[in-house]
Amino acid sequence: MALRRPPRLRLCARLPDFFLLLLFRGCLIGAVNLKSSNRTPVVQEFESVELSCIITDSQTSDPRIEWKKIQDEQTTYVFFDNKIQGDLAGRAEILGKTSLKIWNVTRRDSALYRCEVVARNDRKEIDEIVIELTVQVKPVTPVCRVPKAVPVGKMATLHCQESEGHPRPHYSWYRNDVPLPTDSRANPRFRNSSFHLNSETGTLDDSGQYYCIASNDAGSARCEEQEMEVYDLNIGGIIGGVLVVLAVLALITLGICCAYRRGYFINNKQDGESYKNPGKPDGVNYIRTDEEGDFRHKSSFVI
Repeated sequence: MALRRPPRLRLCARLPDFFLLLLFRGCLIGAVNLKSSNRTPVVQEFESVELSCIITDSQTSDPRIEWKKIQDEQTTYVFFDNKIQGDLAGRAEILGKTSLKIWNVTRRDSALYRCEVVARNDRKEIDEIVIELTVQVKPVTPVCRVPKAVPVGKMATLHCQESEGHPRPHYSWYRNDVPLPTDSRANPRFRNSSFHLNSETGTLDDSGQYYCIASNDAGSARCEEQEMEVYDLNIGGIIGGVLVVLAVLALITLGICCAYRRGYFINNKQDGESYKNPGKPDGVNYIRTDEEGDFRHKSSFVI
């Protein structure tokens, strides 16, 4: 019986692939390589976080490790010369050989962190990995501005603003503990209302009694409920009041004109000469005695 040759041919055809794989693996031997268990960690403010940087292949027993922080287009050292540097000093440490752990993270720690390893004895001496850290900040109590009173049919703008939360919070408005949709026309329950809610800026156009909630992935906060009075604007009553005031002013003006024409504002002159005290001659002093009750005079001469 003849031997089957096709399997040998297939084996020979696979030999070049096998040698290529060995050659590829041989090139990787002695090359430092890094990996991370989480390249985009997310943590809430004041918690701890580990920035994972793991050496998978290296022939160097004591490689040089460096961590750098990239923020606002500036690069600063975090770990250099076997010491924690910068604003992380005192609240960070190296785990294992290369990973970085940060305690009590703050919003200022949100940045890119680059782990760099230099292995002098490896064929490929340098490798690096970049990790993006996001620190979430819970919103604080938002500032709500609600008008005290609005006439019926007029538009009122309600403002809700919060500046501490990260990522930027979204806003929700409530009226009588009932959440409001972003557009009243989209919900049959509010078909008799007319308002538009901007969840990005926190503004609401409508009349009523409201409170606002600012929320993000880290939590939420709300402002105190504020009441807004809605009143009817009586246009007819306003016009009638204005006409009454104008009528009163017209009557007062007419009365003043009549009084002026009749001479009530002109001083009457007395008939004859006005009474005047007699002139006091020079050198004459007037004396009034108790017995007579009238004025007497005595003369004196001045030399």
